[in-house]
Amino acid sequence: MDPVIIAGAGPVGLALALALARAEVPVILLDESSGDDERRPARTAVLRPDTAALLEGLGCRAGQAAVPWTGWRTMRRRQVVRRLTLVPGGLFPLGPAGGHDGPDSRGYDVGYVRDGGQVRENGPGGQEGGFGGGFSAGFGGGPEGDEAEESELPSPLHLPQHELTRALRTALATVPGENLVRIISGTRLDTLEQDARGVSIHTRGAQSTWWRGSFLIGCDGPRSTVRKLLGVRFPGRTAVERHAVAALRAELPWPGEAVLHRSPPWRTVDTEVTARPLPRGVWRLDWLLPPGRDLVTPESLLARVHDTLTGWCGDPAPPYELLDTGVHTVHHRLARRWRVGRAFLAGDAAHLLGALGTQGLDEGLRDVVNLSWKLALAWHHGATDALLDSYQAERRGAVSARLRAADQALPLVRASGGWHAVRRSVLPGAVRTHDALLTDGHLGRGPLGEPPVYSRSPLMPAAAPEGSVTVDTEIGAPAADVPVTASDGSLTRLRARLGRELLVVLVAPGTGVWDRRHWLRAGLMPRLAAAVAALPVRAELLVAEEYPGAPAHTVLLVRPDGHLVAALSGVRPAELYACADAALGGKAARGGAAEGSSAEAEAEATAHR
Repeated sequence: MDPVIIAGAGPVGLALALALARAEVPVILLDESSGDDERRPARTAVLRPDTAALLEGLGCRAGQAAVPWTGWRTMRRRQVVRRLTLVPGGLFPLGPAGGHDGPDSRGYDVGYVRDGGQVRENGPGGQEGGFGGGFSAGFGGGPEGDEAEESELPSPLHLPQHELTRALRTALATVPGENLVRIISGTRLDTLEQDARGVSIHTRGAQSTWWRGSFLIGCDGPRSTVRKLLGVRFPGRTAVERHAVAALRAELPWPGEAVLHRSPPWRTVDTEVTARPLPRGVWRLDWLLPPGRDLVTPESLLARVHDTLTGWCGDPAPPYELLDTGVHTVHHRLARRWRVGRAFLAGDAAHLLGALGTQGLDEGLRDVVNLSWKLALAWHHGATDALLDSYQAERRGAVSARLRAADQALPLVRASGGWHAVRRSVLPGAVRTHDALLTDGHLGRGPLGEPPVYSRSPLMPAAAPEGSVTVDTEIGAPAADVPVTASDGSLTRLRARLGRELLVVLVAPGTGVWDRRHWLRAGLMPRLAAAVAALPVRAELLVAEEYPGAPAHTVLLVRPDGHLVAALSGVRPAELYACADAALGGKAARGGAAEGSSAEAEAEATAHR
């Protein structure tokens, strides 16, 4: 088949090219730039644990240029309370958890909150406010705090975007296989045609020529040419939030912590200041600007830097080196269609978001992990429209829910009534305070940040199969990254086996002490191996000593992107086959190259040729 063409060589386009190349799918990557990434320290990327794990699994060492947050400190004008401390666990090492109450070096009242715990705080009125999603806080008379259990949650990573792009290009250069990835620099797509078997595009610039591909993915940003040529609308809201941004090298009192300060007493204009650490002693500071389009002058930005550093560190302000500045405007938009025939949209070409700590790049990388295995299956074995259409159904639905949650939270967080107005308001499913809403988005949890659950995906079985069991992971959610034993006897983790193949995991306590030569021929293993061999496509059989909430002899079916399809009690070949077939788009998913698109998508593609 012809290679897959990707338009756009930003982080999402590079990550998609890397994922497809790792799946042995040839790629043509169109890069409008010369290939030299502009160094902008104020333009940064936040990677949640699941997206950081995706990049690591693809061989991208972005984590080496990133800083994991050891905590998230939130402050208010008269009360500086919540320091959320994340403890070691997961992919990246974190700092130690601490806990005490009392005034800090600036005279603020400080308390520490650990996930699931409670702390008392000196505040007006002795009111109580509830944290949704496992947080709670009481407002009472004394400074003493109750000890709380620690939560093993990895923190986000923060790094300059040019460092992420460089790491992705380096990983692409190490992909085995001759001419598997061709990067065409200095070219821009200007014409798109497609038929039942592929896509033809014309480029101008360094190479003015026609290219032929099996599929086309537009990763070419908010002003996507691919989206415009497909005639796809991109409705939404403009300038939802505006932030003045500065990257500077300075010594702040909270090394390794991210800081959120609401209503700082030294300014009456800016309602919120955020500081996030970067490597080599650099910080990114964001000031939420008031509504409107007031010009941010260099003088006003320097005044913000001076006032903020003085307010945090004392007078005189500590020395600092200003590295970069800018104004970041957040738009919320969602493309109407993410697939038209053999053309797809991903990343900023498909969606824009970013208010309240939501991360557009994170969602773009989640597009990559969802789409890459489906395109790889289609390229190697053929795929039904159900499988290819599921990309739009799953990812557009997930991003739409994220945007909806942000739109619901914005009036609460920015309410003119302040803290008490927010306390009286709720988001669906949980009572949320101002701090919890904001930290959810930044830390990658709750409706503003947690990984998506595809419980209503067209790839899920229509009804729970016979013999289903309940485990701690919801069907459609990402499976837990438990230790597993592969068929060759090697010990690894479940996440490390994700890619092109389905995974079948047998939960069998005690197998770790057995020699592999014995347990492969004992108990359920022979029957389960035969059932796996009979599945519609190749799948890998793994064994886990335990899985959260799963009884012994539970069989888990996991998609190549890590989402759980089914949990069955024992070996059930018919049910396992039916679930695997549903996860691949139905009985017609195999047997030849994909024939293009549904009738509706083909009609729209023809209309815009």
